[in-house]
Amino acid sequence: MRKSKQAVYALAISGLAIAACAVLITILANRDSSGVTHTSGPGTLEADRGSARTGTPHTPASSPGDPPTSGSHRAEPVTRDATELSDDQLLEALRLGNVVLTYATAQPPAALKSLQADVSGAFDPSLAQAGQAVILDHRPGSTGVIALAWRRKLRVAGADDPQLRAFADAWLGQAPD
Repeated sequence: MRKSKQAVYALAISGLAIAACAVLITILANRDSSGVTHTSGPGTLEADRGSARTGTPHTPASSPGDPPTSGSHRAEPVTRDATELSDDQLLEALRLGNVVLTYATAQPPAALKSLQADVSGAFDPSLAQAGQAVILDHRPGSTGVIALAWRRKLRVAGADDPQLRAFADAWLGQAPD
């Protein structure tokens, strides 16, 4: 009889210890503010204009030098790059977690092609659909290079600016929550 009382006490103490550990872990986890998502990084944090996909007519075109980084849009996939993307395609690409690099010249600068190859490889529509592509966007009338991610924008003078690599590394795959 004495052994069974000791077994009950041992079980009760073990149960209380497990419960106390669970409570402590929960409290500490809720206080952890590190998170896995990037809250800061290269570029400017832009206003949140939403992320809804709509069935309405095409999103109105933005000015060449001020492409959007968020907003309601039609879900139009990017099927090829180094061409002019519509704002719907651009927003869908960003919403999926891709990084888009804009340029004004007729052909993408060699430094952008090299950056794309280093970070995500040559453009592949299935990679873009997975939010893991660096996409090149021809924007006639813009100046310099503009790097875009969801709610992030970085303007640089030239395609060889090292900030572009840091931007792509930080934001590629970072889709909105």
